[in-house]
Parts: sequence; C-alpha cells; structure tokens
Amino acid sequence: TSITSAKIQVNGVHLHYQQTGEGSHAVLLLPGMLGSGQTDFGPQLKSMNKQLFTIVAWDPRGYGQSIPPSRDFPPDFFERDAKDAVDLMQALKFKKFSLLGWSDGGITALIAAAKYPTLIHKLVVWGANASVTQEDVRIYNGIRDVSKWSEKVKKPLEELYGHKYFAKTCEAWVDGISLFAEKSDGNICQELLPDIKCPTFIIHGEKDCLVPQAHAEYIHKHIKGSR
Repeated sequence: TSITSAKIQVNGVHLHYQQTGEGSHAVLLLPGMLGSGQTDFGPQLKSMNKQLFTIVAWDPRGYGQSIPPSRDFPPDFFERDAKDAVDLMQALKFKKFSLLGWSDGGITALIAAAKYPTLIHKLVVWGANASVTQEDVRIYNGIRDVSKWSEKVKKPLEELYGHKYFAKTCEAWVDGISLFAEKSDGNICQELLPDIKCPTFIIHGEKDCLVPQAHAEYIHKHIKGSR
C-alpha cells in the first residue's frame, strides 16, 4: 500500500500528514520534540499491518512540513497540539481512533485521551512525562546546544530544517518545557491522567537519557487499568 502525503487546514494552519493502510482501526502517530511523521515513524508507516490499520502520521504545527507557522512554545502548547491532533483526525473523517505517541507526542496523546474520551479508542505512549522536575530541567539544558548532539540523531533533523531553525527551535523548546518546573508540582497534565478511560499501554526505554523512568511509573499508577 502506498503512503500518501498531504496537507489539510486545521485551526488556521496547514497541517501535513502521511497516511497508509485501509484497515478499520484508525491510528494516529504523534512524534516527539522537533519530530515529524517521516523522521520519527518511517518504520511504522512502512511495516504496520495495512489490513488491520489505517495509519496517519502527522507533523505538529511548526514541525516537519507543517511550516509555516514557525514553532513556538506558549504555556498551552501541549493542549494546542492535542486539539490540533484530534481536529486533524476529525477533518480526515475518522470517528474514533487510537493514539501512539512518543516523548512530547506521548504527552500530547495523554492530554487528548483525557479531554476527548469519546473519540479515543486505545492509547500507547512511550518516553512521556506528566510533570517536569528540576532534575529534568538540568537534563533538558544538556541538549540545548544541538552542535553537541550525536551525528545520528542530529543529521535527519538538520536535513529537515536547516541548522538555524533546528538550533533555534531546540533552544525554544528547552525554555518552553522548563517553565512547567516553575509550578509548585511541575505539573504538565497530572490532573488529567485519572480522566483517561481507554485501554492504555505505557512503554519506557531503560536507557532513555531524557526522561527518567519514574515518569512512566507515575503515569501507570494514575491511569486506572493501564499496563
């Protein structure tokens, strides 16, 4: 099955997405910080079961090919992404769909599942966090300078964005996400987790250098029936 690539207007911006498969189970893939469908989900677009699933991978506003606008990080950027993601799938005429989100896309998926429970079928998140600690801020500042990133991680993003946009947007992300740590409990979406009613599967990489494992354990503890 071929992969189609298109743009659709949602909430005043033109969002880029890729779509493949003709299964009855619709799935949206949500990329991480600076990611896009192509950079983050190439293997899934290629190899997920096309008979079981209809797979959509999106580029959130300001990322990938959903530029313009340039990416910014207002205090509600996760809620904005969650609304964009859900509205994108509704614009594509999916009545109900599952979410697979990693890193920032995992946070976005958690918020979407909590706020739009009638639309979300199942939820899988990995490398996600519901709060930001001072220790997290220290880790984030360690990736602020993209010239220090490994070539493997840096190369596809530099090819996608050019060095200047990539470097500037990474710095803006560090500043934007670090603001959550200034709240009393560092809260991003902790209070929303009990509102998630769909079957939820949480994955975490043992060697994840950006998101300590305690975050995954917290999410598991606060989403009833999650695995």
